[in-house]
Amino acid sequence: MLSVIGHGLRDRWVTFLGTFVALCLGVSVLTVMGLALASAAGAPDRAPERFAAARVVVAGADTVRMPVPGPARATRLSTPKAVPPSVARDLAELGRTVEDRSLPVRATRAQEPAGEPAGEPAGEPAELMELVGHPWSVAEFAPYRIVAGRAPARDGEAVVPADRARIGERLRTDRGELLVVGHASAPTVFEDAVFLTDAHARRLAPRVDHLLVDAEPAAVRAALAGTDLRVLTGADRRLADPGTARERDTVTALVSLFGTAGGVSGFVAVFVVASTSAYSVTRRRREFGLLRTTGATPGQVRRAVYGEGAVVGAVSSLAGCALGGWAAPLLAGRLVAAGAAPDRFRIGADRWPYHLAFWTGLTVALAGVAAASWRAGRTAPTEALRQAAVDRPGLPWGRWALGGGALLTAVALTAYSLVTEPGELLHRKTYTSRPMLLVAAVALLSPALVAPAVRLLTWLPARLPGATGELVRAGTVTGARRAAAVAAPVLVAVALTGSLLGTTATLDAAKTRELGARTVADLVVTGPGPAAVVALRKVSGAVVSPTSATEVLVREESVAVIRSAARAADPDALAATTRLPVVAGDLRDLDDRSIVVNEEWERHRVGQRVTVWRADGRRVTLRIAAVLRVGTGSQGAYVTPAHAAGAPVDRIDVRVAPGADPRAVAADVRAAAGGARVLDGGEFVRASAPRPNTVTRTGFLLLLGIVVLYTALSLANTTLMAAADRSAELRALRLAGATRGQTRRLVAGEACALVTTGAVLGALVAAVQLGALAAALALLGSGGPVAVPWGQVAGVTAGFLAVAVTTALLATRDPSRT
Repeated sequence: MLSVIGHGLRDRWVTFLGTFVALCLGVSVLTVMGLALASAAGAPDRAPERFAAARVVVAGADTVRMPVPGPARATRLSTPKAVPPSVARDLAELGRTVEDRSLPVRATRAQEPAGEPAGEPAGEPAELMELVGHPWSVAEFAPYRIVAGRAPARDGEAVVPADRARIGERLRTDRGELLVVGHASAPTVFEDAVFLTDAHARRLAPRVDHLLVDAEPAAVRAALAGTDLRVLTGADRRLADPGTARERDTVTALVSLFGTAGGVSGFVAVFVVASTSAYSVTRRRREFGLLRTTGATPGQVRRAVYGEGAVVGAVSSLAGCALGGWAAPLLAGRLVAAGAAPDRFRIGADRWPYHLAFWTGLTVALAGVAAASWRAGRTAPTEALRQAAVDRPGLPWGRWALGGGALLTAVALTAYSLVTEPGELLHRKTYTSRPMLLVAAVALLSPALVAPAVRLLTWLPARLPGATGELVRAGTVTGARRAAAVAAPVLVAVALTGSLLGTTATLDAAKTRELGARTVADLVVTGPGPAAVVALRKVSGAVVSPTSATEVLVREESVAVIRSAARAADPDALAATTRLPVVAGDLRDLDDRSIVVNEEWERHRVGQRVTVWRADGRRVTLRIAAVLRVGTGSQGAYVTPAHAAGAPVDRIDVRVAPGADPRAVAADVRAAAGGARVLDGGEFVRASAPRPNTVTRTGFLLLLGIVVLYTALSLANTTLMAAADRSAELRALRLAGATRGQTRRLVAGEACALVTTGAVLGALVAAVQLGALAAALALLGSGGPVAVPWGQVAGVTAGFLAVAVTTALLATRDPSRT
């Protein structure tokens, strides 16, 4: 039997080449995703930056422990607690203490540096700069060093990096005008800092974010025992850096990205490899029939097929692991260059991704030949020889059961979600994974679906003059398994492209409609400073509604901790400048003892009391004053400024009061806004329309790129394998009088018919997914047109047509010249 396996591998290497390439690529994709996932999850901690030269950093608590059954659960706060001012006095006995404050500063250049000739160009045009203010006394702990000029000595003076402004230049900021008196540099660039005098920074930002102590860490810990303050030393000082939280969020997004991409890519790889392997075994039925005729038992046939699959699977998996190990660092470099990963992101030396990819590839290779080998072993010799000429109609009962079960499961899950919780269909995990179940169902049933679809699609070409259309129709219909194997990669790529891109575009359009419906303000001011907030309140003829972004935490079902975005606003001004989708209650009933929630909350009846934790960890119990429709999930909670945990105003909605002059009000608003951005309602909606961030956009491009590239290569492999079966048929056509051009048109026509069939089936899967999404949005009150990615689907289909036709013509060039 080993000699039979060896001769089979040697003599039919072309047959196994397609399986080898498909499996190698699939294992390489799994290896790359596994290595990237392991590297993201196990990324090393960054070194301290802002306080690299500090001995001890005292910071407020950044977590809150919420009472839930079982062990206490610590939940991270978006706004760490402040350090009480009394702590500095208490620790002063141990050593020198320095208070650190941070405040956002929006700045533009106000005038030329002193002493420059009048009328001479200043060089760089004015630009809006997003800076972070600190007291000068904390600069030494980075350490920052003066490289030109001097340190700030009085209010209104500032030190900035050399590339932000020149010495002597004045900056107009939302915190007042600043005169640049010095340039500072740090060992690493981790923020755009502007340093003020300690007294000036204290007046602008009374809150103490960190306390730097020059004392023994043990003594500091002993002095702060019993408090919730954190004492950070050594590598833990990085926890006080602003970049640590951003990097943590980026790494979390990367883990989600690689997990999703790995799952989808793994599904595509398993699906394509299994399809290719099964077809490569199915097309050898004549050989199996001959083996059975010469006395081979069913068990020997099965062992021969399994042996070949094991050899091909092992070699392909090893090659795929090597290819994936080479490609993973390239992917990491591209992600860093695109800004989707931290600069320190590197592929680690983990070994489990190689094991996972190798054994998965070998398992898939064996699973791909299992059904066909079992069928070949059970078939009588004469029956096997008869089957070799043409595919038997119908599907095995096992495939009917699996395909039908997957189809019913997909339909049942979607229907259940629509009836019980339509919002679940809007979650990324759901709309990424659900199409795969439907794709698997259609693919399992594809041999039974391809023939009717081909008959329908080739009905008109078959009635055109000439025999080419009829031959295309007959060839594709009679070779159902070959047709299904060629159409399967197209089905996967088109279905996932249409589903993922169509779903995200539809959700973004629905969120934009909701934002437009909520925004009824005549003007919207974004990024105002404290001075602008005071000035805008004094504008005559304007109704202003300043709001702040914050969040609340709520415990639901006694175990789940839900983080909900919230906005803090004055109730009367909010009701006058915003049209929220209130389904119960009244916005004007909102006060310091109440909250506005949406229907997604576990408690969402007006008058009920709900316990929440504010962004600073403080626990409060509030009465529900009003309930909002949940919509696409972008509706958060609303509280008063008393529960904003000190969050600064980031948006002001302005409406022109009845009887006031809109132009005069608009001019006064723009003058009072200072350096803040002022937009009309339509401009604000367009500027705030949902856009994927760098990680999300890169993730979708990566995911779809892998799917399209892999399925295109699989299509080329399967087309080559199928072309080998057609060589005798094409030679017969040439001997019967068909010209070279007629033979080529036949081959190209069959390739076009099969790719079009796969695209149609994939489009149907995408249509079902988008239809379910549209139904969910309608039930949530956010219905609207479905965004169909016609251009992307057409581009993918055109690419597959080019690949299939080119490969088929190249593979059959010799028979066409016979």
